[in-house]
Amino acid sequence: MPGRTWAGTTLDDRKALRRGQLVAAGLELLGTEGSAGTSVRAVCRHAKLTERYFYESFADREELVAAVYEHVGEEARQSLVDAVRDAPTPVSRAEHAVRAFVELIVDDPRKGRVLLLAPLTDPALTRRGLHLLPVFAALVGEQLSHGDETERRMVAVGLVGALSNVFIAYLDGSLKVSRERLVAHCVKLVLGADGH
Repeated sequence: MPGRTWAGTTLDDRKALRRGQLVAAGLELLGTEGSAGTSVRAVCRHAKLTERYFYESFADREELVAAVYEHVGEEARQSLVDAVRDAPTPVSRAEHAVRAFVELIVDDPRKGRVLLLAPLTDPALTRRGLHLLPVFAALVGEQLSHGDETERRMVAVGLVGALSNVFIAYLDGSLKVSRERLVAHCVKLVLGADGH
């Protein structure tokens, strides 16, 4: 009975709260321990919930991992949209977008690992990583000013791929540069791709 309340909250509210706890636990584990450390049992232990509550929200581990990935992907998408909303010039849009993305994935490296590294190793995310590529490419393409629609789309897809690889190298430690140099390089890539 979803309408009944207990301690001032409805059953649906409690289910949503528990689901949020499980997603938060999944983010913590997937973003720190990686795929191997993100089992149903580990997520439940971290969320301080029983497996009964896990299966109330998710059919299996893969569904939870996908939910964590989608959650971070949506957060990244929204941060990019917000970053460019009031930026008046192509240069300021590029700077704001890169800084917003770097803040998201570097200030909370768990999110960077979930968004960029986990799809490389977790079978539950391999296809989803490709699923989000068009979303980010479309966002980038909307900001490009040169070329026809097909040209902008090709540039956007290439640019998202290039930026992803730079961020992956930064997150996995194989690219050792300062944060400011990372931002400056990525802004230069964005502006160069649009002919600035």
